Amino acid sequence: MTPAEDIEDTDPGLARDRTELSWTRTAISFAALGGAILKSRPYAGIPILALSALIWKLGRLAGAPAAGPGRSRRLLLIAVAVTGVSLVALALTLLGPEPAGLRP
Repeated sequence: MTPAEDIEDTDPGLARDRTELSWTRTAISFAALGGAILKSRPYAGIPILALSALIWKLGRLAGAPAAGPGRSRRLLLIAVAVTGVSLVALALTLLGPEPAGLRP
């Protein structure tokens, strides 16, 4: 057995499986949040539900073993998607209507 050329290519224990599970848990959390928000504000709940599917797909993509030039493209895709999710969440927070119960 020859050692891997890159330390990231080795999988100590079940790290890859744990990472995939954490992405799945995050996607389930977003889906639950989107479902709860969907009841009162559909315009905010639908994008969050869509983001949960995107997060789940990114987790599947991040957990897949990659080598060579495909690895850097995959990491770039994940970075761009996480940034996009953050910007959408920020926009929904800042641009959404103010709830009536919070006004002084």
